[in-house]
Amino acid sequence: QVQLVESGGGLVQAGGSLRLSCAASGIIFNSLGMAWHRQAPGKQRELVAVITSGDRTVYADSVKGRFTISRDNAKKEVYLQMNSLKPEDTAVYYCNAGSPEGNAYWGQGTQVTVSL
Repeated sequence: QVQLVESGGGLVQAGGSLRLSCAASGIIFNSLGMAWHRQAPGKQRELVAVITSGDRTVYADSVKGRFTISRDNAKKEVYLQMNSLKPEDTAVYYCNAGSPEGNAYWGQGTQVTVSL
């Protein structure tokens, strides 16, 4: 059984920081590409950041320079360090894993709220 469990969300004022974590179980982790997506109320889910099995990273333009994605294969965890948070970053953040075969797995999400 594959499970992805997010944690670390919460309420923060604009300009503050949060670090999200995603713990994976029931899967061989080191070959996975990992990503964070987010969905704000009334908006489509959007890609935030990707880290490949080879540690290459890709960021959405809206978060580039502020967010950093990283992974720890020994712990089967992926992280999203979010700095200089803005109200428009308010969303439910979802952990996503992609296998070399093209299978995708999703966590249940963690709420991030950035106040004015």
